[in-house]
Amino acid sequence: MPHINANNIQIAYEDYGNPEHPAALLIMGLGGQLTMWSDELVEDLVAGGYRVILFDNRDIGLSHHHTGEKSPGILRQIVLRRIGVKLKAPYELIDMAHDTIGLMDALKLDTAHLVGISMGGMIAQHVASLRPDRVTSLTAIMTTTGNPKLPRPSGEIMKAMIRRGPQPTTREAIIDQSVATFEVIGTPGENQNTNGMRDRITRSYDRSFHPAGLMRQMSAIVASGDFRKHTRSIKAPTLVLHGTADPLVPIEGGRDIAKLVRGARLVELDGMGHDVPPRFLPEITRNMLDHFASTKVYS
Repeated sequence: MPHINANNIQIAYEDYGNPEHPAALLIMGLGGQLTMWSDELVEDLVAGGYRVILFDNRDIGLSHHHTGEKSPGILRQIVLRRIGVKLKAPYELIDMAHDTIGLMDALKLDTAHLVGISMGGMIAQHVASLRPDRVTSLTAIMTTTGNPKLPRPSGEIMKAMIRRGPQPTTREAIIDQSVATFEVIGTPGENQNTNGMRDRITRSYDRSFHPAGLMRQMSAIVASGDFRKHTRSIKAPTLVLHGTADPLVPIEGGRDIAKLVRGARLVELDGMGHDVPPRFLPEITRNMLDHFASTKVYS
């Protein structure tokens, strides 16, 4: 697994396809390692003529871990944030955006098609705002703007994301809990044990298990708050993909991006939750490839 210094930390990454082809840089969501991307998606993007780069965000997988740095209690942080009190987090989304830009610098990528899913879509919005000259296009999948007026996840969803009490300690129990989380936040009617999700979760666990990093990433999202000022300033051609049945990041988040970014195209995926099941993958890939092909380097 190659590592590279980006923004003064070590980032683990994988690089697929012809290095002479246009780059697509994929940014994963909360707690997700690069192994959570579908192999089929990567293969189809490479076959479509793109160099595909995946990486572990800081604090997850094989990238830099903030060992010893604690995040505020998430529930307390959320409650205080809603009344305007911001607690200090070890890092925020803008720091993770600088990691992404640093990775592009280290790989000598002048520009790239940015694809961000969930938290990765939040990071991608920051990158597109900070460095418009580096972003050929933006694809924001099942993500949002931090707008405090948008619908929030239900109590059941938050319980699935922030489990209190004793945590599982064995490999199988930890994997089972992660699968159970996607059964709550994922597409209704999907079998998360047989649709490839359990396989990706297992592969990720065996590669690296670092739950403290997930909590710090969650803290970074809460600390970053409302970042619509970044979304409004995006100039890159933007595609927004969002499931109508997403209970974790309701579709109003995607609609908010499409409203704020001039010329953005919104594709609502009927019945999809906060995951990318195989039956939705062809439509998602087709939209991404069409979007890439229709865009030029922003200047």
